[in-house]
Amino acid sequence: MTTRSVGRDITVLGDALEVPGVGFIPVNAFVLHASEPVVVDTGLSLPDRDFLKTLSEAVDPADVRWIWLTHPDKDHTGGIFALLEAAPGARVVTTFLGAGEMTTERPLPMDRVYFLNPGQRLDVGDRSLTAFRPPLFDNPATVGFYDDRSRACFSSDCFGSPLPDGELAAGGDAAEVGPEELRAGQLFWASVDSPWAAVADREKFLGTVRPLREMDPELVLSTHLPPAAGVGLVTRMLDTVGLAPGLDPFVGPDQQALEQMLAGFEPAGAAAAA
Repeated sequence: MTTRSVGRDITVLGDALEVPGVGFIPVNAFVLHASEPVVVDTGLSLPDRDFLKTLSEAVDPADVRWIWLTHPDKDHTGGIFALLEAAPGARVVTTFLGAGEMTTERPLPMDRVYFLNPGQRLDVGDRSLTAFRPPLFDNPATVGFYDDRSRACFSSDCFGSPLPDGELAAGGDAAEVGPEELRAGQLFWASVDSPWAAVADREKFLGTVRPLREMDPELVLSTHLPPAAGVGLVTRMLDTVGLAPGLDPFVGPDQQALEQMLAGFEPAGAAAAA
């Protein structure tokens, strides 16, 4: 994992996951250095990741007051219980549905939970964070937010894209990706992560994109894309998201393709011995 500052008052905790045949999927968490510090998601649920150690490079975990869980999938919850222990004054911002989903594996302590729905606001001392439902999402508990002080839009999975390079995925900037490559990657990600968009009513869907345009963010922070700064880049990304209705949903490899891939991974010596 990497740490770096972006925009105003924000640290990116960057990571990436390689998916054979697809590329590298960025997996970001964030720290918003408000007067009541906010950690946004807590990384991958993999045994070789030490989220708390990486977080400590950006903020003393004991100072964290809010853990904004954009949704409870495992690429967002890796360090949440370690952080709750290290930050006794922190509360988890989620929804009724998000907390309920967590109970299927390890329940959140309910006295540490703060329910917040799209359209509501959270006061974190020196600013107010406005919750919203991103246009594209893979979990119905998804809630992102807009910080009008930093003009940053925290969009959860929306705007994601696989990338060909692991270093770029974990520690780069979206501006480093060519416009056509980024457009194609975003559309591919939309077909994978939000297949329901294929049958969405286009006008109704564009109605969910419009509030993000009205926010006019300077910075878009997605879990699955390097930070995207600048009005021109953000506008292009919003235009691409608007193309999601009508996309063909992603269809993954079948069993025959899996067997072919596994055969390719088999050591030459083992094949000869057989």
